[in-house]
Amino acid sequence: MTPIRYELIKTCKQTGARLGILHTPHGSFETPMFMPVGTLATVKTLSPEELKEMGAGVILSNTYHLWLRPGHEIVKEAGGLHKFMNWDRGILTDSGGFQVFSLSEFRRIEEEGVYFRNHLNGDKLFLSPEKAMEIQNALGSDIMMAFDECPPYPATYEYMKQSVERTSRWAERCLKAHKRPNEQGLFGIVQGGEFEDLRKQSAQDLVSLDFPGYAVGGLSVGEPKEVMNRVLEFTTPLLPENKPRYLMGVGSPDSLIDGAIRGIDMFDCVLPTRIGRNGTVMTSEGRVVIKNAKYARDFSPLDPNCDCYTCRNYTRAYIRHLIKCDETFGIRLTSYHNVYFLIKLMEQVRQAIREDRLGDFREEFFERYGFNKPNAKNF
Repeated sequence: MTPIRYELIKTCKQTGARLGILHTPHGSFETPMFMPVGTLATVKTLSPEELKEMGAGVILSNTYHLWLRPGHEIVKEAGGLHKFMNWDRGILTDSGGFQVFSLSEFRRIEEEGVYFRNHLNGDKLFLSPEKAMEIQNALGSDIMMAFDECPPYPATYEYMKQSVERTSRWAERCLKAHKRPNEQGLFGIVQGGEFEDLRKQSAQDLVSLDFPGYAVGGLSVGEPKEVMNRVLEFTTPLLPENKPRYLMGVGSPDSLIDGAIRGIDMFDCVLPTRIGRNGTVMTSEGRVVIKNAKYARDFSPLDPNCDCYTCRNYTRAYIRHLIKCDETFGIRLTSYHNVYFLIKLMEQVRQAIREDRLGDFREEFFERYGFNKPNAKNF
């Protein structure tokens, strides 16, 4: 029996969004869900206890970075990633492909894999479908991702076609190289850029291989939001209803809602902690850049409608002071609030699906957040 199972509970009559349960070896979690990113086996500045406290179910760690530091062998010796980082809920590891294509200036893509340079010290490295499976099997994540090519945006049709075909061949090799199929679920990644026929080809290739779950890759890489939504509209219906669907690298509040409406179950992004470190926070009334001078004497919470630890205990003025002084506690407070905000947003999305009113919820949220205004500030 596959270690990853998806249970569809309800479909929203207003939008078609799905309410479900993702069953993993480390617990069952309601979807649609947001997964905080813990690149190096830690969600930056936050403890596993804090993540549990705010309701995180699955977190994401990075195959490429953990391969380089501390090394997958050390994580395996520690008893796997769950024990190494003291996290007893779900873990998803990406394949390392995105980092290879985004971090390395020198890279050469061949049929056998990708030759590139270590972004830390310049050493020559080689990553293949087989190596990506070896690393992820050692890490012991609940969900592993197939090694794919993540082409840039925009890319020509000809390049994208070759890339999709290569990704399909690599997906087959990943399945063959996966040594722990009864303990770890392997997801395929649908590519194809903005081309409908290539997305269809990629989906058909991967669905025929019967993965326990599917990701939509190659989005949130610089394309306009309208393009992402259009691609989701014609891609998610190509994926099996009884398997989880994961949109990679997406975490802005508007895209989480719009993705759920288009049938996505799982999202991840570094956005909440990354912008938190820069002093930007998500609130129920829009984006707040806490470093701005107008908050110097603002003794209200970051978000008057939020009950997180940060908002219950600290003021905008204090957090601004910490951020301006480069105090670590400041970025802990903003990161905590932002991750909490997205986890709670997805709870609201799930409740709206239960009540068949996700379309209404979207309108209310977009109006309050300012996404409906011309030149609205986004993340």
